[in-house]
Amino acid sequence: MQNIVAPVESRVANYRIGLVIEWYMGHVTHGQNLERSLRHNPRIEPTWMPVPFQSDDIWQKLPGHTLRLSLRARDLVRAAVQKNALDCLFYHTPVTALLSLGMMQRIPTILSLDCTPIDLVRMGAAYKYDAPNKLFDRLKFEWFRRMYESAAAIVTMSDWAKNSLVGDYNIASEKVTTILPGLDLNQWRPTVKEAGKNQPLKLLFVGGDFERKGGYVLLEAFRSGLRDRCTLDIVTKDEIVTSAESVRVHRGLTPNSPLLRQLFADADLFIFPTLGDFIPFVVMEAMASGLPIVATNVGAMPEQVEYGVTGLLVPPNDPGAIVQAVSSLANNPDRLVAMGIASRDRAERLFNGERNYKMVVDLIEQCVDEKRSL
Repeated sequence: MQNIVAPVESRVANYRIGLVIEWYMGHVTHGQNLERSLRHNPRIEPTWMPVPFQSDDIWQKLPGHTLRLSLRARDLVRAAVQKNALDCLFYHTPVTALLSLGMMQRIPTILSLDCTPIDLVRMGAAYKYDAPNKLFDRLKFEWFRRMYESAAAIVTMSDWAKNSLVGDYNIASEKVTTILPGLDLNQWRPTVKEAGKNQPLKLLFVGGDFERKGGYVLLEAFRSGLRDRCTLDIVTKDEIVTSAESVRVHRGLTPNSPLLRQLFADADLFIFPTLGDFIPFVVMEAMASGLPIVATNVGAMPEQVEYGVTGLLVPPNDPGAIVQAVSSLANNPDRLVAMGIASRDRAERLFNGERNYKMVVDLIEQCVDEKRSL
């Protein structure tokens, strides 16, 4: 996605919105889905500012991706404001807004997030996070809290993240709105599966960061108790993992791509033993595709997967629990089918992109209207 402003003559826009999106991993999917929801909205004139994780710029050699992302976002916003007056800024994630506090105080700003830094610290082992020292951690806490307080509104992608803002950072609950992310449910659709077929169960795993997403734990489980009755499709960017008997590795698949959707459509069970995550899009994609889920009980996963209804949750880093969960479903094909149907139903109720992203747009318009009324 490039920085694009829709031609003014083609729309009667009431709201000029700058959208700053961290362009990395699941945030790319979020940005694409949000862009799709705004594409034909005549009230909104969007200026898109995707912030790349890697870039050939003066900031690339600086230590720490947080600093690089913040500086890139600051430069993009400054350039956009010089070209067009903006009524509102929308940042996803707050990392991109860290060095834009002055801009936030001049232009109504909405922060969108899937976790807080404290949430990240709590998953420190999975993310290999090690705070340099207590003083740095305290300064970081105060900086983020100031940023949260400066926002006109905050959107969290789960109640789990909202609870951290309210409980850990003392942000007023009424300032924070939980709006679940969503998908184009017309693109992601289930395939009818028959119970009791005498063939291997098709497992699917999708995770770019193979180690953190639990890929090696899954391989251990697969080799120790599942390969005799299952096949495994792996979608990852990891170059170390290779195809083998009953295991097929797929690389280079992009978010929302037809090939990726086809893998979901062909699978019988989605397995996601991540060591650390917040509210992953791949789980929503699996649910929309009508797949039962076996995932780890981390982050906001319990808000996605209804235990015993749409899937099973297991402890992280536990190959034996994965084998037991998958085997229990493989031994009960009728339950597997019922869980798949329930997954799609839950996706339609909770993760409808058309409805959920409209709620985000409504909140953006509300913040602009409140500013104009002052």
